[in-house]
Amino acid sequence: MLAIYLIISAALIGLDQWVKYLTVANIQLGDTKEFIPGFLSFTYIRNTGAAWSLLEGKMWFFYIVTVIVVAVVLYILVKNINGSKWFTVGLTLVLAGAIGNFIDRVRLGFVVDMFQTEFISFPIFNVADSALVIGVICIFIYLILDEKAAKDGKNEAN
Repeated sequence: MLAIYLIISAALIGLDQWVKYLTVANIQLGDTKEFIPGFLSFTYIRNTGAAWSLLEGKMWFFYIVTVIVVAVVLYILVKNINGSKWFTVGLTLVLAGAIGNFIDRVRLGFVVDMFQTEFISFPIFNVADSALVIGVICIFIYLILDEKAAKDGKNEAN
């Protein structure tokens, strides 16, 4: 079962790197190409920080944090592989997102971002960023459901 989640993570990393390759090959740095009018554009930028360019240029910080996150996520995945699907999927997505952006930071010295929403003011992002955010949401759903289940269990015991 662990192999399936690792394959999913690897596929997402591959998708992330492929979309980044296509972006760099087809869009000039800083240029925008409309994809879905009024909804989504492709804008090629280089990000040396996190969302909203937080901690811009602090590459060693990102290297260290990513290595720690990947090690912890892999450890938890191995230990809890038969646990909640929400938790396991969340960890799988976090793993893919962390590694996808890590590859850029090591290889290029920056992260390639390209998706720009036109309906809301939001930082330009990539597939890896999406995986991270959706993964964290899945983990929060697990925590909320787990907390609710624990409370329901306490109520039944009383």
